[in-house]
Amino acid sequence: MTYRTADARREFDRWSQRYDQGLLQRLFFHPSHNMLLETLEPAEEKILDIGCGTGQFALRVLQAFPQARVWGLDLSPGMLRQGLTRCQEADGRLHFVQGDSERLPFADNSFDAITCTHSFHHYPRQEQVVAEMHRVLRPGGRLLIIDGDRDRAWGWLVFNVVVVLMEGAVRHLTGRAFEKMYHAKGFADVQQRRHGGLLPFLLTVGRAIKPGHAVAHRRAA
Repeated sequence: MTYRTADARREFDRWSQRYDQGLLQRLFFHPSHNMLLETLEPAEEKILDIGCGTGQFALRVLQAFPQARVWGLDLSPGMLRQGLTRCQEADGRLHFVQGDSERLPFADNSFDAITCTHSFHHYPRQEQVVAEMHRVLRPGGRLLIIDGDRDRAWGWLVFNVVVVLMEGAVRHLTGRAFEKMYHAKGFADVQQRRHGGLLPFLLTVGRAIKPGHAVAHRRAA
């Protein structure tokens, strides 16, 4: 069965009421957010968080980087409603946008960095999403995607069997598939970092290369 964008929206609207209290926050999302915060750079002041949910990670970014501003995009209006208080308390530094990752409602070259945590497997047209991410990043801007690591036997069982049974025909990519997609859509300096344990995950980082712009290559992770 094909997994559609409408399926993802229904799922996340349903989860939104209990999202912040779920056990996955402690076991999975919080360690993932820690890794992203360790990888972000102070000079990355305009950040787009795709699949932002209720804004928990966005708020942590604002606390860790006083100069940062974050735009949080999510397909689910239910998630954004649950995070409205966080948005209102951020003194204009956090902006929520309800939208589709396949058609980002932002101008070209708008952001210094894009983050995406454990929502990428819900995107039916993943290559289109990465192309859009590349479009809205400035030259040299970085893309940081974390998703479940299915490259080893335990991760394959968790993400390709258990999660699919629970969530439908979602698609977790291998580390190699992420690398190939990044390169195909115009990213260089692609680096990966893994976190093991009961729920393993993979961070893939790449720097946007655009014609006509010279970008100094730096190690990303």
